[in-house]
Amino acid sequence: MNYARAERSALSDLFAQLGPDAPTLCEGWTTFDLAAHLVVRESRPDAAGGILLKPLAGHTARVQESVKTRKGYAGLVELVRSGPLGPYRLPGLDKAVNTTEFFVHHEDVRRAQRVWEPRELPAELEERFWRQIHSGARLFLRRSPVRVILHRVGGGVAIGGPKDGPQVEVTGTAGELLLFCFGRQSHAKVDVSGDEEAVAKLMDASLGV
Repeated sequence: MNYARAERSALSDLFAQLGPDAPTLCEGWTTFDLAAHLVVRESRPDAAGGILLKPLAGHTARVQESVKTRKGYAGLVELVRSGPLGPYRLPGLDKAVNTTEFFVHHEDVRRAQRVWEPRELPAELEERFWRQIHSGARLFLRRSPVRVILHRVGGGVAIGGPKDGPQVEVTGTAGELLLFCFGRQSHAKVDVSGDEEAVAKLMDASLGV
């Protein structure tokens, strides 16, 4: 099963259903902005650097706005749907990189709407996400102000954040823990326990890559 392709298709359908002005969990972005981001990320390697590097963010934002003007919302949605684009067409790269990208952004759109329900993910996808969390917890939680103990429902523990000081325990399925680790703390369906002040600091922290 190509879960990257499945999430891409489902997100494209949702884009088409909601239109260009629907909210997302990406601060300040509508569905139009998010669609442009996905196209720029895949098709404009010269501009994609600003997604992760702040000094390049201005250039990325200008390219994103230009793409919105030239392609329009419907055009961008079709480009997202027809992907992967650019270097992501290389065998194996789409599955390796885009499964998480499109899952997270699909949930960014779903969970920003007034009514939504968490999905029950296939066991294979849950296992994939748990492997990613287990190996990447230190990276995802490197900006956490408190030590974080991630407990996967059904078994499994991953740890990140500073080694000393207060700690917070977060329990959920692998998919929900992944969203938490990617900075969607307030919208992830998890149980969070620990000192009240430590929990508040974690919930406000900028997590993720």
